[in-house]
Amino acid sequence: MKISREWLQTYFDSPLPDAQALADALTFHAFEIESVEDNVLDVKVTPNRGHDCLSHRSIAKELSAILNMPLKNDPLRERVSLEPKTDIVKVTIEDPKLSSRFTGAYIKGVRVGPSPEWLRERLEAVGQKSINNVVDATNFVMFDIGQPLHAFDVGKLQQKSNASALNIRLAKKGEKLMGLDDKEYALTPSMLVIEDANAKSVVSIAGIKGGKPTGIDSATADIFIEAANWDGVTIRKTSQALKLRTDASDRFQQVISPELAAYGTLAAAKLITEVAGGELIGFVDEYPSPQKSWSVSVSTAKINKVLGTELRGEQVADVFSRLSLENGRQGDTFTVDVPFERLDLTIPEDLIEEVARVVGYDKIPSVELPSFPKKPEVNVNFYAAEKTREKLIAKGYSEVFTSVFAEKGERAVANKVGGEKPYLRTTLVDSLRDAYERNARNRDLLGLKEIRIFEIGTVWNGGKEVIMLGTADSAGVREEPLRISGDRISRYEELPTSTTERYEPFSKYPFIVRDISMWVPQGPEAISEVLAIFGEESEGLLRHVELFDQFKKPARPDDAGRSGGGERISYAFHLVLQSFEKTLTDEEANSVMEKIHSAVTKRGWEVR
Repeated sequence: MKISREWLQTYFDSPLPDAQALADALTFHAFEIESVEDNVLDVKVTPNRGHDCLSHRSIAKELSAILNMPLKNDPLRERVSLEPKTDIVKVTIEDPKLSSRFTGAYIKGVRVGPSPEWLRERLEAVGQKSINNVVDATNFVMFDIGQPLHAFDVGKLQQKSNASALNIRLAKKGEKLMGLDDKEYALTPSMLVIEDANAKSVVSIAGIKGGKPTGIDSATADIFIEAANWDGVTIRKTSQALKLRTDASDRFQQVISPELAAYGTLAAAKLITEVAGGELIGFVDEYPSPQKSWSVSVSTAKINKVLGTELRGEQVADVFSRLSLENGRQGDTFTVDVPFERLDLTIPEDLIEEVARVVGYDKIPSVELPSFPKKPEVNVNFYAAEKTREKLIAKGYSEVFTSVFAEKGERAVANKVGGEKPYLRTTLVDSLRDAYERNARNRDLLGLKEIRIFEIGTVWNGGKEVIMLGTADSAGVREEPLRISGDRISRYEELPTSTTERYEPFSKYPFIVRDISMWVPQGPEAISEVLAIFGEESEGLLRHVELFDQFKKPARPDDAGRSGGGERISYAFHLVLQSFEKTLTDEEANSVMEKIHSAVTKRGWEVR
């Protein structure tokens, strides 16, 4: 999310630090910063704060607490009233679980045109293209306080008894909508829409995209501004199904407070009448089940126990004050009245996290964890897998992991990764056989005389989940349920830990094998010198070397004048050549072998 420093400054009387300093402050106390460019911060808001931090107001609130700089004003702490009411636009909600609140404002006589310079600059700074003063105003409010809005041209809604009507419902099979982006969207019964109830036609995909039939244009005079609250799961699924992601859908699928809708409607109505004129006639507010307030309590003792700190009550009180978390204090315990937008604050540990990050994680000392009062119980399946793994690796087997998906089976997958394997596997045998054959073809590259592999994995068979052990070697492919005798688990014993230090990628391109044999003088350093030559002359293409034959030969009479004369030894090697960038040609492999041959000859050794 892009955040403008100049926009943030409107929330403070005191001058803010430069953009990089703001980025550092947020990084160490709140969110990671993707980049800083032209006084604009690209903030990576964590999922647990997506419901309240996707706006300039919320980032300003975070900085206020972190930098201990008071806000000039907080629009979400002001009292709002959606009065007077109007029935010129009537709204019905078929299922309040999918739309917990629907608010709106009817404004008559607006003049649609270009936005003022300050508004265009604000939006363009965060990558938003200016459209017109009405639409820009709704976008400004979304980026300012986090509530998405949409503007309808009331003149394009069908009238009955001098009133328009909007109905919130699920789409019907076969319904379509031409979006404001000039794309037609096919709707399904799982998608939430806004309907022109008088015309019985869809005019908006709820929370995602408005429809072109009721879009704002230069001829628009009367408008209805909508700020609603939509079910996050429904919005996410609709967005995915339509492959349509918008700034609005990003916010709704994170789940935002229905209380925010009233603030959005009021702010948008005020701004539109300022930049586009018109008369605010009245508001609509359908709110079947208002959000209930809640509180969370935590003690200073618990905060210190969890964090390993020695914070005093006054320090904790200061943190809550900086975060505008109103609270009551009784002795050691703080009871916080949670602001409506902070949906993430539900348990004491949430408040402890707030204290930790505002104080600064760097201020929290490293404390050794206390020892467990008793040894932890060993999970039977984990124990069995570890002991079996240890036993097979000792016998020269390598572990593989194959796909849990199969072409056929008992249980179909709801969200298919690929259409060719839509079921969960019922056996390890098929995938293990395939893995064995593929590894066998790469035996030279792996440097193995025999391929031995195993897999410990889950299958779904007979209506239940079973952990199986499968092995594959020259004798065939086998599988059996993973098991271990109960008496072997009675002792808690130290299980082996992996000694692997580094994993290396493999090339997807074919390899080429070349053999070379040579006579070299006997001696402890000969083999090391040969391997060094291979490495130096292979142009980075050497992947594996295998010594497959050697024999000694007494010195010949004419060896006296040779370098390293005396007894000689013959070495024969397999050299595996492979590129990470392309398929090697025979000519390229031959070129490497010629360089190696030349280097060996220069040493006075004899290539056989």
